[in-house]
Amino acid sequence: MNKMQEIRIEKITLNIGIGESGDRLEKAVLLLKYISGIKPVKTKTMQRIPTWNIRPKLAIGAKVTLRGKKAEALLKKLFEAGRNKIAMKKFDRNGNISFGIKEYINIPEIEYKPEIGIIGLEVAVTLERPGFRIKKRRLKKSKVGIKHRITKEQAMEFIKSKFNIKITEKEEEDDY
Repeated sequence: MNKMQEIRIEKITLNIGIGESGDRLEKAVLLLKYISGIKPVKTKTMQRIPTWNIRPKLAIGAKVTLRGKKAEALLKKLFEAGRNKIAMKKFDRNGNISFGIKEYINIPEIEYKPEIGIIGLEVAVTLERPGFRIKKRRLKKSKVGIKHRITKEQAMEFIKSKFNIKITEKEEEDDY
């Protein structure tokens, strides 16, 4: 196989959206730090929505991004929390994966903490190939060619072979 065609994990983003500031948000920050070992960032609103009591620059969620070997190790645990199954609809047309975990205690090696309680989280996995840097660089930014992009089918094959995951047609009730 061509080295430039090899798919790899660029990053994993763990996200918890609370919708309000306060105690629940602090618990979400604690949970993300407990799972990842990295200090999370609070996400803030950009606009005012009076019916939801949201105003600009109000912290309503938390997220943390992992890269490299640490990201792969955590992703294996996150897939185990979903019984090593994932639905086809969790893959987007660019080959990225997003899924949720209802309760963090389903993740292996993660124990229940009474000060946190029961919280779920969202996981977003971004895949890339060598050469994807051209769309992010500052000088001479360019688009990734059509033949070099990652398709949904290629992403499913990569996840199947690398993590030994079963891909199902539709989501089951007990999953995530």
